[in-house]
This record gives sequence, C-alpha cells and structure tokens, in this order.
Amino acid sequence: MRRRELLMAGVGMILAPALRAQQKAMPVVGCLNLSPPPPSLADLSHDLVHEGLSETGYVEGKNVSFEYRWAEFHYDRLPALAAELVSRKVDVIVALSGTPTALAAKNATSTIPIVFINVGDPVGMGFIASLAKPGGNITGFSNISTELTAKQLELLSELVPQGRLLALLVNPNNANAEGVIRYAQEAAHARNVQLAVQNASTESEIDAAFASLDQLQASGLVVDGDGFISSRLQQVVTLAGGHAIPAVYASSPFVAAGGLISYGIDDAALFRQAGVYVGKILKGAKPAELPVQQPTTFELVVNLDTAKALGLTVPPSILARADEVIE
Repeated sequence: MRRRELLMAGVGMILAPALRAQQKAMPVVGCLNLSPPPPSLADLSHDLVHEGLSETGYVEGKNVSFEYRWAEFHYDRLPALAAELVSRKVDVIVALSGTPTALAAKNATSTIPIVFINVGDPVGMGFIASLAKPGGNITGFSNISTELTAKQLELLSELVPQGRLLALLVNPNNANAEGVIRYAQEAAHARNVQLAVQNASTESEIDAAFASLDQLQASGLVVDGDGFISSRLQQVVTLAGGHAIPAVYASSPFVAAGGLISYGIDDAALFRQAGVYVGKILKGAKPAELPVQQPTTFELVVNLDTAKALGLTVPPSILARADEVIE
C-alpha cells in the first residue's frame, strides 16, 4: 500500500503543473481614469461599471480582478499609465474619462480590447470606422458631447434672448475641445450672437475666465462637461453666482449645487452598459462586433431659486420641457 501511495503521489507531482496550466487565470480589467482616486473604489463610476459587469456574471475578487490607474488630472501622465496596464497584460482596458483616456489606451495597444465611455465623436477622432461596425480593438459609448454643446447654447439663448455675446468655458487640454468649440461657434452663428471662448485647465484659470467675462460683459456662459471642469463643480457654480452670470451645464449635479440649468445625458446608464460590454468581451465577444452606442434620452434640469437670484424669468417653453425643476 505504501508503494502504491508513493507512486500516486509521484504521478500527481508530475501532472500538477500541467493541470495548473490548463486552468484559466482570473481575468483582469484595467481601468484608466483621468481623475484622482476617490476615498473608496465604491464611489463614482467604478461602482456602476461593476454593476453592469455583475449582470454578465463577473464579480470583483470572485472571478475577475481590477487594476486601477489614476492620472489626477495630469493629462501628460495618461500615456504612461495606459502603457502600465498593457504591460500588466490586462484582458480589457476601460477608458473611464472620455476622449483623453480613450486616446491614451488606443495609442498604447492595438490588440487588448478597449471599452471607452463618454467619447464625444469617436468616428471623427479616428477611434472607430463606424458606430455600427467599429472595427479594430475598441468600442464603447459616446456622449455626443460636441453636439450637445450646440443645444446648450440654444437653451442659453432662450434664457437671455437679448444677449449679443455668450461665452464658452472649455479645457484646452481635452482632445474634445476643438469639436466642442466648433459646434458652439456654429450654434452662435445660427443665433446671430458672438461667442467668446474661455480656456481653463487649472483652478486659477477658472477664476481668471470668470473675471474676463465681466470685462467682456458676457450675457451668459456654457460650461463644457470636461472632467477637470466637472471636478471643480462648486468653484464654477460659486463663481457663476458671484459674477451673476447665467450658466448652462452639461450635467445635473451642477444644478443641484446651485447652478442655473443643465442639459445632458444620464452618465450612470453609460457606465453600467460599459460594464456589460466588458463582461461580453471577457466571454469572447470582439470589440469590432460590438456597436458603439449613443444616448437616446436627455435630461433638462432647472433651478428656479437660482433664476430668481439672477433676476431671470425662465421661459415657459423651457419649463415645459424640463425633466426636473428645483424650487
């Protein structure tokens, strides 16, 4: 019996490495983010991506793991961080912060699947061949932010119909900036108003931009939905109130914080669906075969308290279309 046990143990030692090699390692998802790390990874977009991923049967720590990289709003760090994820041989890269992270990931690999979120113009940026058939190793979800800028400027014109000069606050470091400016200029031309572009990529530049609005005597402001600008939500809202300038924002948290009006998409839905796409890719789907999706519903939120403080009367045409009115 002893001889037989020793023989079986020897066979087991010989077969063990082969058996381990046959076992599929836990897949790794790399998350590339422009912002700083939140206090908890359950915060913000990551939790929503996890929710979508769980719908496909993947749970972090159970059958999938994550690698996180944070640029802390230093755009120049993104290429190196994307390269780190590639060197870690992650199975999928999720570009969480729109065009800047998608561009860094795309430049870092042509083989690892990439799922982007909130890219304004993925075809125009050269990320994909078409929405229906992306081709290559990249797919995801567009927020059509460039086109939305035109709608936001139109809303601003309705709010301040006598205004002859409107402004746009944009981060020049964002790869979407050129497209955002172009759409805003076209909308301003159609409305027969002038457009003053205010660039801001730091806190002090945001302060300077609002000071410039006073000198220009701008009648209103469109605030681009750039990640850095959005991270300075309270600063921007406070300055808009202090300078008594009507402002239109890309997302409702600005209005909840005291901003005047917002028109944009439901970001939460995009992040959840991105998680679903990641799960599909881990199960074998090819990014080239997963169509890039665009939002179909938009949210208009109005803060009547802020309108009153600014001495504005919100037109009935806007109130009738509002999804939420804060009083």
